[in-house]
Amino acid sequence: MIAILTFLCVHWFLSLFFHTFFLHRYASHQMYTTSKGWERFFYFCTWFFQGSSYLIPRAYGTMHRMHHEFSDTEHDPHSPHFFKDVWSMMVTTRKIYNGFATRTTVVDEKFTEDPLPEWDALDRFGDHNITRLVFALSYVAFYVVFAPHWAWFLLLPIHFLIGPVQGAVVNWCGHKYGYSNFDNGDKSKNTSPWGILLMGELFQNNHHKFKDSPNFAKKWYEFDPSFMVMKVMHAVGIIKLKPVPVRSH
Repeated sequence: MIAILTFLCVHWFLSLFFHTFFLHRYASHQMYTTSKGWERFFYFCTWFFQGSSYLIPRAYGTMHRMHHEFSDTEHDPHSPHFFKDVWSMMVTTRKIYNGFATRTTVVDEKFTEDPLPEWDALDRFGDHNITRLVFALSYVAFYVVFAPHWAWFLLLPIHFLIGPVQGAVVNWCGHKYGYSNFDNGDKSKNTSPWGILLMGELFQNNHHKFKDSPNFAKKWYEFDPSFMVMKVMHAVGIIKLKPVPVRSH
């Protein structure tokens, strides 16, 4: 049991960290700069820890910029206010993402004028069905060895779809439940004042007000753990956080 819970927690938090740190705060918003070597390292880690549910940074970044442009309108790729449930939202989001991932959707230049990280060789490998299947089978094998009861296998879908699951929680809850510090003209919310389980991602109201700020926490009682890690990386020279323009609240 301890092995399964440890595996679930490690997979959850490492996948989530690279989701928010690399896909969200770097690919989408360019909140920091880093060397090409470190970029490739973070790119690789994003693929490895998302595993069977790997999200291509170029496609994710394009779609997320679209989300900010059309937040909580009918053109938002994943506003919960235009879907009857989270499943229909996930299906629509996936279709939009696939269009960007396969380059079959014509993209408005305003969503790509700021460069997006690309590593075509890794994307082709990581996005391949065989690669995804190998990851899925490795998760199953771990549970076969360590699960004390068949009921633990019910956790496997979380591993299989960990990236989309985390994204769905953030997009559904972060635009539907919680409190607002700012009037952003949309329905974004801060679902939790601590942000531990989603590594700061549920401060959506704060983030939509200050989309270029790497610190998603804005009140004294809010805590963004991902930003704390980024501050350490900045201090030791792994990344360089960009100055954030001061804006009125």
